[in-house]
Amino acid sequence: MSAAIPALPTEIHPLAGVLAGVTPQCCPTRVNFHCHTVCSDGSLSPAALAQQALSLGLEHLAITDHHSLAAYDEAHAVLERARDEHQSTPRLWRGVEISALLEGCLVHVLALGFEAHHPSLQAYLQGSSLVGEALRADVVVAAIHEAGGLALLAHPGRYRLPFKTLIAAAASLGFDGAETWYDYGMAPVWTPTPLLCEAIAAEVCRCGLLMSCGTDTHGYDLRGR
Repeated sequence: MSAAIPALPTEIHPLAGVLAGVTPQCCPTRVNFHCHTVCSDGSLSPAALAQQALSLGLEHLAITDHHSLAAYDEAHAVLERARDEHQSTPRLWRGVEISALLEGCLVHVLALGFEAHHPSLQAYLQGSSLVGEALRADVVVAAIHEAGGLALLAHPGRYRLPFKTLIAAAASLGFDGAETWYDYGMAPVWTPTPLLCEAIAAEVCRCGLLMSCGTDTHGYDLRGR
C-alpha cells in the first residue's frame, strides 16, 4: 500500500485562494480550470481559445491539455498583447491533465499553477501517459507538489469506481482538491449537473479539499464541452 503524501500547504499557493472562492456560478464566464486545445485532443488553437477567454471576460484560466504544456506560450502571447492594449485579461495559470492510477482505477489529475521547467514534471509533459510506477497517483501528486503545483482529481463522477471512494483515496494521498462543478450531461452551454455535483461537493468538503470547475472543452466553444 502506498504511503500517504503530505499535501502541499495550500495556504502558501496563490491559486488556493482562488479555488477557495469557486462556486457553481463561476464557470464558464469567470473561471475555467479545465479545457483543451489542438495540442492534445481539443479543436481550438491556443490563440483561438485565448481569444474566447477574452471575449467571455474570464478572470482565471488554465489550459489543461493531456500531458502537454505546448499551448501555454501561444495563449500567453495573445493575452499579453491584449493586456498591452489595456484590455481586461484573465490570469493564465499553467495546467496539464495527467493520467494516473488511483485505487486501481485509471483517473485524470489536473496539475495547476506549477513551475514550467521543474524536472519532476518533465516526464509527464511529453504527450502521452506513462506506465509502471510513474502512473501511480501518489507518484503523480508528489511530482506536481515538487514542481510547486496543486493536484486536483478531475471529474470524479466519470469513473468506474464511486466518487466517494476516489475522493477519499485522493485526500489520503495528499491531493489538494477535486473538480467539483462539472457538466456531466454535456449541455449546449456548460452547467453543473444537479444532484451529482452537490453530492460530490459534500464529499469534497468532508475531506477538506479545495473545489474547482472547468468546461473540459474539446470542441470549438469555450462555454461547453
